[in-house]
Amino acid sequence: MKGLVNMEYAKSGNTDIEVSKLCVGCMSFGKPGTLHDWTLDESGTEEIVKHALDLGINFFDTANGYSDGTSEEYLGNALRKNISRIRRSKRQWRL
Repeated sequence: MKGLVNMEYAKSGNTDIEVSKLCVGCMSFGKPGTLHDWTLDESGTEEIVKHALDLGINFFDTANGYSDGTSEEYLGNALRKNISRIRRSKRQWRL
């Protein structure tokens, strides 16, 4: 059933930075064959990142070991292209 959801946020440590309570793991992003053959290419990564941002998710977990660093590259490129979506956090989201 589709409906409205409110993304929940928490403060990061002792800062005023608020991160979503849901996190997107980015091990599946990156150039196929560098770590796994089933990873998403750059356009597939961007689709996932756009959807996550539209849902209010602003917490992404990646590491330079994922796909020889291409996971971080693809994530950074997707965030750069979709920065305006980040600014829309803290509203209701329709699923």
